[in-house]
Amino acid sequence: MADSLDGQVALVTGAGRGIGRGCAEALAAAGARVIAVARTEKDLASLEQHPSGRIEGWTADVTGDEILGRIEAVEGLSILVNNAGANRPQPFVDVDIEALDFVLNINVRAAFRVAQAAARSMLVRGAGGSIINMSSQMGHVGSPKRTVYCMTKHAIEGLTKAMAVELATNDIRVNTVAPTFVETPLTKPMLDDPEFNSFVFNMIPMRRLASIENVVAAVMYLVSAGASIVTGQSLKVDGGWTAQ
Repeated sequence: MADSLDGQVALVTGAGRGIGRGCAEALAAAGARVIAVARTEKDLASLEQHPSGRIEGWTADVTGDEILGRIEAVEGLSILVNNAGANRPQPFVDVDIEALDFVLNINVRAAFRVAQAAARSMLVRGAGGSIINMSSQMGHVGSPKRTVYCMTKHAIEGLTKAMAVELATNDIRVNTVAPTFVETPLTKPMLDDPEFNSFVFNMIPMRRLASIENVVAAVMYLVSAGASIVTGQSLKVDGGWTAQ
């Protein structure tokens, strides 16, 4: 994880806050030039003040078409952290079509298209690369009120394996990081519910949440030279949730 990333170019989606922001900062601190993508200009403006001076912010919506051409045109792109995602927890029988389409669009369709654009850029460069699709422990198990989210993350796990096989001969490695619950702006309202909070902690044998730093450390390993033959894998950062 101490490997220098000098000369590498990384793109991180969902980089304004939480895990994405942590990844952008860690990659820049390790020497990479980082393109941080988020929808909120204010978040990116503060991120661009990183001491490394190596973070460039793109205010963009990953579900749109415009960003894809911009990604393909990035010179020297060698790392993608495909992190943007969403969740709308609802009981299965009550899932509405708007929520279904919203989560599928961001978690699957946009993730696929961003990864495709990044792979095209890496293939033009011809020097390999590392793609990390942000998954979840819910890509390996099921859970109440999370049928749509679980479906999307299982899809990301399958996509990652297929990408890894197809891109391996071009030395482009593709893996996922699959965290348990991390307290971020996305999860905090859910974790503030005492009943849900109790459910989560009872499901984690280590009886604690993952931190942003835990997830970032997994990402930094997968982009390092030490993981040069690791592809098609899911690195679970889940405190033992999926081991049960």
